[in-house]
Parts: sequence; structure tokens; C-alpha cells
Amino acid sequence: MNNLRVAILGNGSWATALAKILLANQQQINWYIRRPEAISEFKAIGKNPNYLSNVRFDTNRIYFSSDINEIISKSDVLVLAIPSPYVKMTLNKVKRSLRQKLIISAVKGMIPEENMIVTDYLKHKFSVPYSNLAVIAGPCHAEEIALERLSYLTIGCEDLSMAKKAAALFETDYVRTCISDDVAGLEYSSVMKNIYAIAAGLCYGLHYGDNFQAILIANAIQEIDRFVMAFDNRHRNVDASGYLGDVLVTAYSKFSRNRQFGQMIGLGYSVKAAQIEMEMIAEGYYGTKCIHEANTHLQVRLPIAEAMYDILYNRQSPTIVIKELTQKLQ
Repeated sequence: MNNLRVAILGNGSWATALAKILLANQQQINWYIRRPEAISEFKAIGKNPNYLSNVRFDTNRIYFSSDINEIISKSDVLVLAIPSPYVKMTLNKVKRSLRQKLIISAVKGMIPEENMIVTDYLKHKFSVPYSNLAVIAGPCHAEEIALERLSYLTIGCEDLSMAKKAAALFETDYVRTCISDDVAGLEYSSVMKNIYAIAAGLCYGLHYGDNFQAILIANAIQEIDRFVMAFDNRHRNVDASGYLGDVLVTAYSKFSRNRQFGQMIGLGYSVKAAQIEMEMIAEGYYGTKCIHEANTHLQVRLPIAEAMYDILYNRQSPTIVIKELTQKLQ
């Protein structure tokens, strides 16, 4: 993999953390950043001016461009780290073939307009074979990568030999990796854990205690298990770090923007006010609608996810909805 040209697509905190990891293993990376002025400032100060600004980069080892097609042409591996609401808009600019690229999705959401997980969208829209599509999952906050705190990633790909090669890109002294062929399960779990993190923050804002939080998350992992089994009935261990571990860190961590978003709503913020205050994307807001719409066909029992939909989209009272939810959990 050291001979392959690797690119980051995206400019947020997660993209910045992944760039830091990749530069531990690659002599040089390519980096697509949409705004030319952001690139200029990055080069001038040696760090991302907007995200993880405590992480310094040797910009001589980074080829920046605001032209996504140039970056694609210069790269063999594309690490997609763009918030889900903007993935389709960004990829609509692509004029180059993606079929021969290894694309690693670090997106923790679905394509809202298509209601599809990212790998399915890349397969159907750009004809990328599933064997060339991988995902990054697991409990790994960008802020802790910046601090080089020990973290674990799961790399999922239908082709396990390709998953192993992709995992080698992200293995460092402070990042350990494992592989899986359960791509859809990891992707759906990554979407749903954000919904449950909103629920955890919301319940904290409503002054529910640790005992209830434990019940909430225990039921959340059961919902994930039921939902992904409805899509792909295979043996998987949802207690593993790529599933449960990701749910736990997103629900409990002070770095979780989805938890923060939920807490604001529990404290009385409207959805719009919380979004404005946050300034960053809470993926779970969009994931809630995507999972709700997908479940209209499946009819899987998802009381927590549906409660979040009622609060976020039907504008029902958080106090009343959560009180009713407490009767449905065990």
C-alpha cells in the first residue's frame, strides 16, 4: 500500500484526523478541500484553520487541490470523509471514473436524498465494485486522534484481502485495526449509533440518570441488531467494537456532537436553534429520517429511533415522548 497514492476527500475534523493517521504511514497524501482560501490558509499556518487546529502538518507532504477531479486522477485510494448531507453534492462534480479506485468511506451517515448507505450509492451511481469499497467503523473520535490517545478502528470490505490492505493504511502506534466483511452491518450501525447518541444526550438534558442511560443503550444495541438482521441475515457479533463500542463512545463521550445536540434539545432548545448553536453537523439528525423511511418497508421494532423521529421531525414534546418510551424499554 505504500506504493499507492492516497487522497482525503473532505475538510472536517474527522478528515483532518484521518489525514494525520495516513501521514504516519505515507510519505505524501493528496487532499481535496473545497474552498481555495481554506487551502491557502492551511499552507500558511501549517494546520487546518477550522478543525483540530492543535494538529500541525508538514504541508510539503500534502498535495492540496480544490479540484476534486484532479485529486481523483492523482490517487489510487480515496478516503471519503465528507458529512453525509454533502456527499451527493460533492460527488456530483466527479467526471473521472471511480471504478478502479479503492474507496474507503469514513462517512457516518446515509445519503439523505437517496436514502442509501454510501457503499450502495457508490456501487449504483459510479459502478464501483463492492470488492473495491471499504468502510471505517468503530469508537474513534477525531479529538482523541489529535491527542494520540489509543483508538481502535474496524475496516470493513467484502474482499477481506482488500480490507487487510486498507487497514494497513491506518495502523499506527496509537491506532489499532481489525477487519470485517460485514460492510452493510457496520454502515447501518454507524448511522444508527448517532441516533442513540442524540437520545442519550436528550435524556441527560431531561435529567434521566445513569441507570436509565444504561437501559437506553442496552436497548439501542438490540435495535441495531434487529435492523441490520432485517437487511442482511448473517452471523455478526454486535457486541464487538465496530458496533457496540461505537454506540458507547458516541452516546457517552464529551466529544460527541450528536450527544451535545440531543442534550440541547433536552434542555429546551428547538431543533433549529440547536443546529445553529452547534455549528457542526450532527449526523444523527439526518440518520433519524433515513432510518425511519427505510423502516417503513421493513417494520422492524425500533422504539428509540422512532421516538427520536417524533421529537426531531414531528416536533412532539421530548418530555412526553421519552416518558412514553420508558414504558417500552426493558
